[in-house]
Amino acid sequence: MPTPGEAETLLDRLEQIYPDAVCALHYTSAWQLLVATILSAQCTDKRVNLVTRALFQQLPTVERMAEASLEEVEELIRSTGFYRNKARHLIGCAQRLLGQHSGQVPAQLKDLIALPGVGRKTANVVLGNIFNIPGMVVDTHVMRLSRRFGWTQKSAPEKIEAELCVLLPPARWTQCGHTLIEHGRACCKAPLPYCSNCPVVDLCPRIGVDKSH
Repeated sequence: MPTPGEAETLLDRLEQIYPDAVCALHYTSAWQLLVATILSAQCTDKRVNLVTRALFQQLPTVERMAEASLEEVEELIRSTGFYRNKARHLIGCAQRLLGQHSGQVPAQLKDLIALPGVGRKTANVVLGNIFNIPGMVVDTHVMRLSRRFGWTQKSAPEKIEAELCVLLPPARWTQCGHTLIEHGRACCKAPLPYCSNCPVVDLCPRIGVDKSH
């Protein structure tokens, strides 16, 4: 396990390489980001952005989503995969927001994860990008890279999140997620990373140890 200083040195380098790393989902409000992040499960951000363009035109508000039929929402989000569950979650989430939060997306983790279809990853995306509340997003890229970097040996997202939150200061949590996701897409891919072209290969402790390299 690297020291916090070693982890920050690696993160510093990556942030210099990807200075424009941001959330790739398109949104103009907390509600839109919440919806887009729910849809992003097992789906690419590119596909989600195509789907939400039409979705938000037809169902632009929490109120409209809450009163929409299951069939209508399913049809609009079908190409994101797992669309039946996602449609139920979106409608249930909208109804819960209206019933318990005056239609507003809450700014507390405990309230967010109580919403249908919202886990810690989705909650942390919203907290970090909308409310500027530090949140460590652990998606498939962050899981893969944090293990390759030796930042964790855990497999469960919640345990990885806890270890990364100890390793890095809160002020870096949100941007760390954006940066690792960008590097994961560009270079440190699954199943095989492009180590020969990696700009931080000299800082990666897994070279020669991780067979996937």
